[in-house]
Amino acid sequence: MMRLKNKIHLGTSVLVVVIVIVMNTAIYSAASYMLKEADMERAADNAARMAGGISNPAQSITSSELLRAYTPADGMVRVVLPDGAVDGVSISADAAALREREAVFERGESRSIVEEGGTAYARVAVPIIWRGGEVASLERMEGLQATERILAILRLILILAAVISVIPALFSARILSAIISNPVEKMTETMRRIRQNGTYERIQTNEKRHDELQEMAITFNEMMDLLEENYRKQESFVQNASHELKTPLTVVESYANLLKRHGKERPDLFDESVEAIHEEAIRMKELTQQLLTLARRGEVWDVQPEELDVGPFIQEAADSFAKAYKRPVHVQLIEPFSIETDPAKLRQLLYIFLDNARKYSEKDLRIEVQHPHIRVVDRGIGIPDEDIAKVFDRFYRVDKARSRKTGGFGLGLSLAKELAEAIHAEVRIESEEGTGTTAILTLSEFSFSPAILKEKGEDSR
Repeated sequence: MMRLKNKIHLGTSVLVVVIVIVMNTAIYSAASYMLKEADMERAADNAARMAGGISNPAQSITSSELLRAYTPADGMVRVVLPDGAVDGVSISADAAALREREAVFERGESRSIVEEGGTAYARVAVPIIWRGGEVASLERMEGLQATERILAILRLILILAAVISVIPALFSARILSAIISNPVEKMTETMRRIRQNGTYERIQTNEKRHDELQEMAITFNEMMDLLEENYRKQESFVQNASHELKTPLTVVESYANLLKRHGKERPDLFDESVEAIHEEAIRMKELTQQLLTLARRGEVWDVQPEELDVGPFIQEAADSFAKAYKRPVHVQLIEPFSIETDPAKLRQLLYIFLDNARKYSEKDLRIEVQHPHIRVVDRGIGIPDEDIAKVFDRFYRVDKARSRKTGGFGLGLSLAKELAEAIHAEVRIESEEGTGTTAILTLSEFSFSPAILKEKGEDSR
């Protein structure tokens, strides 16, 4: 398997080489075309002037002698009659190979590049009035050695330029591949060590860099932070859940053993054991339900919003709670309002706050409604300042307030936070140790009370 670094290096190098070859080929082809076209134009001009100078020559001068005066230094001139016979030819010493070239009569003008003996020539044939008014074909061929030398030099220059440009490009491609792949390799190596050692390492970042690779490294480190935090929470969750389940199971097992040994002989022990087992079974059921609700919240948070008048709703919920637990709950409607929310989840939130207040306070409970807040107030033992930020963590208990005697699991406020987020509300705790605690629920996406709406309508008029 080819590594990413080698793929980038190979791909970039091949691309650079192809670009250089294509560019140099285009430059050479364009130069060759223009030079040879210029040579062809010059040869055509020379042939035209020669045709004008030797038309209808005198009989006293032989054709070869006449043509010798117009012979190019590296070429040939000859006159071809209509029957294909050659009437006069003159060839330079450097173009002896042209002597064997077949003569062809052409009625009109023609131009072409031909090669004889490994040398390129510009060939031009033009009609000419020859002896006695006969129309013949004047063929003139000029060597392109000068152009070939120029093109050879150009080829050498382009090859050298290609080599000079490709070599640094190859080194640059190597450096570029390293720059791109090194962070990926570091990340892979870090992840491999994490898998082998079970640690949560981070990739070293460079604050001076501001590119996608730096963002990738930062994102990876943030992901590691999140994974480490989630693992820590999961580990704590499992340990606490195991502990919470272990305690009632131990109690059930102990009383079951007592029943097994002495239950038939001692009715008082029988009643005590059955009552204890029943209480612990209820605790286990409540704990299991809360754990399942928190674990499956993505499936059960089916929000069903509807228009709700908060004042009567709060009063009804408070009355139901007061009757169930025989604890007075006073409702103070400071500023009633209406909202669009899920009544079932709002009621569950209120019951969680009221249940916490009931457990940690012996005095009457109070609910204050003031747009857009709902406050559940108790005058209990309160929570120390250093613990307030942690009360929403699962299984967290303040040492003084959340003892096993209260029957809590440390899941209520964690569940309350999840419920509040589900209905787009905000929940926070204010408390003073020894004075009491206030749970504040701030609702959002609410509609104003009829009185406020009426006031707004009058202002608009």
